[in-house]
Amino acid sequence: MMKTFNSLDEIMNIEPTVVALGNFDGVHLGHQALIKAAKEIALKNNLKVAVFSFSNHPKNLISNKKVLNIAYQDEKALLMEKEGVDYLFNIKFDEKIMKTSAEDFICDILLKKFNMKQAVCGFNYHFGYKGEGDTALLKQLGEYYGYGVTCHEPVTIDGDVVSSTLIRGLIKAGEMEDVKKFLGRNYDIEGEVVVGNRLGRTIGFPTSNITIDENMVTPPNGVYITYCIYNGAKYPSITNVGVKPTIGKYEKNMETHIFNFSKELYGKTIRVEFVKMTREEVKFKDVETLSKQIEKDCLDAKKYHGIV
Repeated sequence: MMKTFNSLDEIMNIEPTVVALGNFDGVHLGHQALIKAAKEIALKNNLKVAVFSFSNHPKNLISNKKVLNIAYQDEKALLMEKEGVDYLFNIKFDEKIMKTSAEDFICDILLKKFNMKQAVCGFNYHFGYKGEGDTALLKQLGEYYGYGVTCHEPVTIDGDVVSSTLIRGLIKAGEMEDVKKFLGRNYDIEGEVVVGNRLGRTIGFPTSNITIDENMVTPPNGVYITYCIYNGAKYPSITNVGVKPTIGKYEKNMETHIFNFSKELYGKTIRVEFVKMTREEVKFKDVETLSKQIEKDCLDAKKYHGIV
């Protein structure tokens, strides 16, 4: 079972490790390749597999710019555990770490705390104060301090380098099938089900209204084929992201209709997995026209899910 550490202070007496270095903010296919490489090295050298990740995005502190998440902390941990990681060092990026020099970062954190014998990183890995450390310095100090370094080449799919920045852009564009191609899974957003206007019930399509998680990248307004995760079970669904322009002025939210489902979900937390965008959100001339379009949207989604 993987052991998670959320602060440097609680890390003591760690067995010798190979440490995968990076942000791992999405645990996308590029990140997974780094972990696989670390596992191979661990098997050959009788080491534990460790991942060094930050629980918050460094850019949020360095540039005072909010970088939205593409994976939840529990999701990251589960994915890493599935990949065979022994230790997850999920540390908050704070001012102290931000101002640590590259050499002190290696000596005080990687070597003393993590008991690192081997490092695995991406081709563009930077560390230390103002990102002064790079792969060349990591290797140079490795020769001096006696640890090995493996730099992994970028993972490309159809000519594009897999990166969190690319994935964020695809989510914002509603390209959910491409998101899965690079992320390795459907993108999901979690939220609490709140009371809506109940219009869906009156036109035969009861929905669960979910508050938008402002820390996550939100897909553009539109209709999506989705799955809903509730209580560990996965249900075929259809989801509208938007402001409901046909029926009034509303804050942006997610409205999900779960097929063949009758449980009451108010106050419960559910997760919505985005599979495919089918159309943009439109303002219809009246509720009757909207109702007919919703019927068509649901039929298309049911066909996709194989339930008609």
